[in-house]
Amino acid sequence: MSERQRDLDKLLGPDRRSIPIPRGLSAVVVVVAVVVLSTMVYLWPRGGTPIDLEVIGFADESPAAEVIAAEMGPCSYAPDLDCRTVEFRVATGEHALETAMLEFPDEPGQPDLAVGDEVFLSVIEMEDGTVSFQYADRDRTTLLLVLSVVFAAAVVGLGRMRGVAAIAGLGVSIVVLVWFILPAIIAGREAVLVAITGGAAIVLVSLYLAHGFTPLTHAAALGAFTALVVTVTLSWLVVTLAGFTGLEGDEAFFLLALPEIDLRGLLLAGVVLGALGALDDVTVTQASAVWEVREANPGLGAEALFSAGMRVGRNHIVSTVNTLLLAYAGASLPLLILFSLSAQELGVVASSEVLAVEIVRTLVGSIGLVVAVPVTTWLSARIAARQAR
Repeated sequence: MSERQRDLDKLLGPDRRSIPIPRGLSAVVVVVAVVVLSTMVYLWPRGGTPIDLEVIGFADESPAAEVIAAEMGPCSYAPDLDCRTVEFRVATGEHALETAMLEFPDEPGQPDLAVGDEVFLSVIEMEDGTVSFQYADRDRTTLLLVLSVVFAAAVVGLGRMRGVAAIAGLGVSIVVLVWFILPAIIAGREAVLVAITGGAAIVLVSLYLAHGFTPLTHAAALGAFTALVVTVTLSWLVVTLAGFTGLEGDEAFFLLALPEIDLRGLLLAGVVLGALGALDDVTVTQASAVWEVREANPGLGAEALFSAGMRVGRNHIVSTVNTLLLAYAGASLPLLILFSLSAQELGVVASSEVLAVEIVRTLVGSIGLVVAVPVTTWLSARIAARQAR
């Protein structure tokens, strides 16, 4: 072996693709994959009852439009108040090239629109055939596309072919979420079973696309599945004991118009899906840590590898739990501010469903992560200790 190759081996670590995979481990992964695929076929939404979107507040059409005029003046309905009168030209849909005039009070929270701004309008068709337009939101499509391209370029630039595989895994995750998980829940399938099945499919595809068919990936996948089972079981128990109704958010009240959706099951599914991303990260990191320790110290046995991996895992799990807490706190920051201003006792605030649900998500997800660390580390140590250098 050349000196350059030895230097590359030190830098990159072992080539896990060349490590023999235990047959028993491969068989377990194949069985899990077959069960996940079969369950997806069984739960796949077929047909379904048509849904009247107007009942849950959706417009008949949401065309793109452009602001062609905007000026401040007295409101038509209250001359003593100031309003911004905005004229829009519809750009798409069957009402293309039509114009609409809307008034926005000069108040906080109202859109600050100027000529040239691109927006979306909601089209409301009345029973007598008349059509009215309402402001929906700004058109941020271009900004989001540019940001997505920058994100993909950054991932591929750092990860090269593995970055490409990671982007592909992200695309598959979105497809599973949009084409299977959401339609199956809307069709009335058991939300928890749908979340478990869809989540397991996402874990399988994303892990094996990014890391290949290797012992490392097997250990990470089985560790994630074990933690997923624990997370689901604990979530079901806690949600049942807590007596959650599933109506913690304003959006849930609109879903009451869809009788086939179980809101409590939907809450459980949300807890499960929220923990999946962190499980992927933790399990792959643990498996990688064990393999790198094995490469640096070929003489270590399974017990020593497990101890070394757990030292890494303890540090990782502490930072990951804090990340989960901050992620949920960031998403609920306006709500937390309102509770802070209420000056109520901590027990009263924490017991309210809207906040208790977030606490349960954080704690149950964190327990799942804690379970994933020793399971993945033990599997990785057992496999790595049996491999030749």
